[in-house]
Amino acid sequence: MEITAQMVKDLRALTGAGVLDCRKTLELAGGDFDKAAALLREKGLVSASKKSERVANEGLIGHYVHTGSKVAALIEVNCESDFVARTEDFQAICKELAMQIVATKPNWVRVEDVPAEQVAQLKAEAEAEAAGKPAQIVERIVEGKLVKFYEENCLMEQAYIKDESVKIKDLITAKIAKLGENIIVRRFARLEIGG
Repeated sequence: MEITAQMVKDLRALTGAGVLDCRKTLELAGGDFDKAAALLREKGLVSASKKSERVANEGLIGHYVHTGSKVAALIEVNCESDFVARTEDFQAICKELAMQIVATKPNWVRVEDVPAEQVAQLKAEAEAEAAGKPAQIVERIVEGKLVKFYEENCLMEQAYIKDESVKIKDLITAKIAKLGENIIVRRFARLEIGG
């Protein structure tokens, strides 16, 4: 069965889950709307997406110093209450994210943080490389280069170092569902000797 944009829109309106999550779940359910809604509820994506709009003013500064003390990271991760901030799960995610930063060297937290000038420059470079090809191919090449750039440079788009099949943003969504509170990565700093 073909998954239409209207089906995705209706499922998103019902559940509050993201567009891609709705599309993937509909495909998994073979186009069965009720089954897809049930699957989304089971995953906790519905409640996590609703929680993502709540204010998160508590939290922790997570840290990780790599063996040899030559590289380290600090990260501010916020949640809604100090109760959750003191849980082992929350403290563990803060440390995991700091380890991720040490290992992968991201420059920004999310795609929206990348300066518009840099995105425009990347697009221009990709278009120049693809010069002479049909417009739809150029568009795909540009999109592919941007996606790759974001996956390398934006923390939330990176593959998790302990499970490459999971993106950091999905890891955070899973923690939101488990802990029952919104979790926001505010900022980070990576320090390296001689770097």
